[in-house]
Amino acid sequence: MIESIQLQSLAARVAALPKLPMKALWALWDKNFPRRPSHHHRTYVEGRVAFKIQEEALGGIKHEARQQLIKIGEAQSKFSTRRKTEICVVPGTVLVREYDNHEHRVTAQADGSFEFAGQRFNSLSAVARHITGSQWSGPVFFGLVKTQRRTK
Repeated sequence: MIESIQLQSLAARVAALPKLPMKALWALWDKNFPRRPSHHHRTYVEGRVAFKIQEEALGGIKHEARQQLIKIGEAQSKFSTRRKTEICVVPGTVLVREYDNHEHRVTAQADGSFEFAGQRFNSLSAVARHITGSQWSGPVFFGLVKTQRRTK
């Protein structure tokens, strides 16, 4: 009996979301999420808030089920999903690259950042962008990984 009342209350809370003023919806969002989304589509906000309300009341999805859903999604996706290659550079390692007739030296720091010419950068890609002035993959620029050519 109590479970039935709780589920009705849950359903009523979710059903009320489309009728809430946007200010109240944002208040619920702010209560459940660390930052607001880059887009402000009402239906998106309602959907995410509804999920959180249900998750709080009924419990979240188990880790194993989440991983299984990710695998199914990747297998069924029409989009190519490329796993990120994890690059691990030992702190103190000095990476050297010659570019534009200059030798550039980058030192890996213990906190995961990189030092170049007296400046700290959060990633190798940021260093490569600073050196070249264009978008580069840092690991590719410094020769840590090879680029893969696409074949038709």
